[in-house]
Amino acid sequence: MLRHLVRVRAIARAISSHSIPLPFTFPHSLSSSPFPMAAEDSLRKSLADKLAAVEAQGNAVRALKASGAPKAEIEAAIEALNALKLEKTSIERSLVGGSDTREAFRQAVVNTLERRLFYIPSFKIYRGVAGLFDYGPPGCAVKSNVLGFWRQHFVLEENMLEVDCPCVTPEIVLKASGHVDKFTDLMVKDQTTGTCYRADHLLKDFCNDKLQRDLSLPAHKVSELKHVLAMLDDFSAEELGAKIRDYGIVAPETKNALSEPYPFNLMFQTSIGPSGLSPGFMRPETAQGIFVNFKDLYYYNGNKLPFAAAQIGQAFRNEISPRQGLLRVREFTLAEIEHFVDPQDKSHPKYPEVADLEFLMFPREEQMSGQAAKRIPLRDAVSKGIVNNETLGYFIGRVYLFLTRLGIDKDRLRFRQHLANEMAHYAADCWDAEIECSYGWIECVGIADRSAYDLRAHSDKSGVPLVAHEKFSEPKEVEKLVITPVKKELGLAFKGNQRMVVEALEAMPEKEALDMKAALESKGEVEFLVCTLEKTVTIKKNMVTIQKEKKKEHQRVFTPSVIEPSFGIGRIIYCLFEHTFYTRPSKAGDEQLNVFRFPSLVAPIKCTVFPLVQNQKYEEVAKLISKSLTAAGISHKIDTTGTSIGKRYARTDELGVPFAVTVDSTSSVTIRERDSKDQVRVDVEKAATVIKEVSEGQRTWEDVWSTFPHHSSTSADD
Repeated sequence: MLRHLVRVRAIARAISSHSIPLPFTFPHSLSSSPFPMAAEDSLRKSLADKLAAVEAQGNAVRALKASGAPKAEIEAAIEALNALKLEKTSIERSLVGGSDTREAFRQAVVNTLERRLFYIPSFKIYRGVAGLFDYGPPGCAVKSNVLGFWRQHFVLEENMLEVDCPCVTPEIVLKASGHVDKFTDLMVKDQTTGTCYRADHLLKDFCNDKLQRDLSLPAHKVSELKHVLAMLDDFSAEELGAKIRDYGIVAPETKNALSEPYPFNLMFQTSIGPSGLSPGFMRPETAQGIFVNFKDLYYYNGNKLPFAAAQIGQAFRNEISPRQGLLRVREFTLAEIEHFVDPQDKSHPKYPEVADLEFLMFPREEQMSGQAAKRIPLRDAVSKGIVNNETLGYFIGRVYLFLTRLGIDKDRLRFRQHLANEMAHYAADCWDAEIECSYGWIECVGIADRSAYDLRAHSDKSGVPLVAHEKFSEPKEVEKLVITPVKKELGLAFKGNQRMVVEALEAMPEKEALDMKAALESKGEVEFLVCTLEKTVTIKKNMVTIQKEKKKEHQRVFTPSVIEPSFGIGRIIYCLFEHTFYTRPSKAGDEQLNVFRFPSLVAPIKCTVFPLVQNQKYEEVAKLISKSLTAAGISHKIDTTGTSIGKRYARTDELGVPFAVTVDSTSSVTIRERDSKDQVRVDVEKAATVIKEVSEGQRTWEDVWSTFPHHSSTSADD
């Protein structure tokens, strides 16, 4: 659920993202990849060796001068010293040069996105609010297309049950899930101004800045800072505060002293109804709405497993210090799937369809040993137990196909396995789909086998069994632990709370029940936590009987496990913006033109229609084509301004529009493809059909190029 809840995010953050990226380039395509740890360590070692060599050679020059050595010998020594200094400078540039280029690239992307109204800060005329953004017309279209493809790729193709639940959630629901108690980040305050900061972010920024900027750091200090980054999410409030004091970290803007770290719950609190007596929260994720509806969804599905439920909706997290644009915001769109499966059978009938996929995977063993992610066939990952089970592997494969078909670069997409200390105790296995952008590797999709934790938690809190049934063809004799509360004794002891105590006793796991039996036999009474009462009560020997009995059963009752893929839509969209952005020179070569290389699938507008010049006949043809495109359901834009055709092409390239129809006669038109700038000539009557076919993937541009006459025009060349 991309959740902070009970998930220690951890060691891999530093292992996988503190490295310094190589410089971005701005040719027809964009390339970037961070140094692997081994490469960065090698460069740092080379720099340390070179610094030692420069110092030694400097001492040699001074010794030669002091001894009155011949001039030629001194000059040769100085020349060698200068050569070593140049080599040292070259290594330093390799280590830090990427940072400025990376930020320049990011700024170019963000400037274009905001100028073309893909998204802008919310409430801008009132100076905005950190962590809140508005999507403009092209941004809304891209988001709508991404969500539309998500529905097609997952909900329709997997026959999922889609639900839509309220954003306002009663406190008791989030108490059961653990959010009320554990959905926190550690915060510090500027002791003078009261400005708040996330404590781990300040420490992370300090360590990264030191590693990137201070190239004279000795090896032991580099190792120490990397270890801090590795353990960042494991630090308690006391440990985090100690590190902040040790490193002398202060408030970034004012340099004032900081308070001790303390927990801050990230949920927006509200009250339901005018009395204020029913507390609630704006949901921090959409998944809980699915879990609490499991019983009805299971019935709707014919009481059969496996099945999956899906939900797209807004979620809210009151981030302490939002940053990184769309990547860390206070209101965002999640698309989540809860796939319910028998814990004894996690096979998947469609797994063979994705088993032969091969992509970058980052298993925990590679992370712990300092290796880089590597390409692994999914079949091997599942068969060797790297991925826990077929159903989890199936969804990893489907997520890979979804992201790459959207336009995410497969070479900058990896699946990172959570380390043991990152996972909650109940989780069987967890993987994150991480996408590399100018901010580093960003978690965009979480794919987790959460076992039966969520359904059990809500069963315990609500008293409603959220279970599934497997009917046996023949009755089976089984030895079963039978818990029989003595209601009369419990009623005398607990009066109005009797029902909740009875339900809690009956819901005890077998191990807890056996422990209670042993304690009652030895001590005569035992302390017992009743979750629904939120307190511990004393259970005496005469209040309950616990024994094993042989019984014939006609069915098996069990709590399903949950495989959960959770998609941060805003994060995916931002990474898509970066992966598809590039620049190319104008025809005159005097400026760089921005282009978004969106696949037709997600492009905000599929086609533009231009009369070559302002001419009434051409404009009538353009309107006719526009009408045909509308009838075909193709989003498009018609531009009858008198601006040069080259400038109009450049404007639409900057919006990522894949095709442009130019009307330069009344019988035929040209169709231009954005990235190649190739043009073909097509009859007016066929133009809308060709655009529909190529936009919807029914035919490729290569097929169009080989079918229709080619068109070349210097006046139309941008």
